[in-house]
Amino acid sequence: MPKPPERLLVFVLTVAIGLLLGACSSMPTNADGSKVERSPADPWEPLNRSIHKFNGGLDRVTLKPIAKGYQVVIPKFMRLGVTNFSRNLRSTLNIINHLLQGKVREGFRQTGRFVLNSTLGLGGLIDVGTLAGIEQINEDFGQTLAVWGVPDGPYVVVPFLGPRTLRDATMIPLNVLGDLLVHYDNTSVRDKLYLLRLIDARARLLSVGAHVEEAYDPYIRMREAYLQHRQNLIRDGVVPEDEDPYGDFPDPDEDY
Repeated sequence: MPKPPERLLVFVLTVAIGLLLGACSSMPTNADGSKVERSPADPWEPLNRSIHKFNGGLDRVTLKPIAKGYQVVIPKFMRLGVTNFSRNLRSTLNIINHLLQGKVREGFRQTGRFVLNSTLGLGGLIDVGTLAGIEQINEDFGQTLAVWGVPDGPYVVVPFLGPRTLRDATMIPLNVLGDLLVHYDNTSVRDKLYLLRLIDARARLLSVGAHVEEAYDPYIRMREAYLQHRQNLIRDGVVPEDEDPYGDFPDPDEDY
């Protein structure tokens, strides 16, 4: 009988093969039967659609129902505390990337916000920083590379994690390392906090998810919203008038 690591390898290979096979027939067609024209930003669309479908199916039977129950059972003020705590742990990632992008003043402001929330805010449960007029501005290593001139690269859908650009996907490990929780030694507590954060993040995305699912082609809706949202973040909100920034689209890097 295969040992646990071998079982995991078999599972990963099975999923990968299934996604590759599904990619062969996953492209949608127009009403006349012709294939939908592929976006230049998404050259790997067949494979991306398969992964998008896999992620969606997995979410529907795991996180989504748990998140709905979480919203019903846990009072709003407690959920807000979990959200504040999660965002505070991300502060080091924000601070480092503000400084790397040359935004020294904002880097020090975000440092002050982190100190306020970690002390007066009881470890981040209360968002004292926002009450003091210091809003959290999220930055990550993908945004930093963009500021340094690294191009987006193709659009990709990462298994379990969702939409990214190739540039942003390569920065996932560094973004994870920038989160304070990953450095906490007590694995039992750390894993439980990760799970709680994941459920809380999914609960906050329920309304956005419904908006995407109602679209004629949810995949395209997700892709275009994500790409425009990332451009909005990279430009610090300075968006040409003829573009829709989809400012309410969730930041996938917010709650590692």
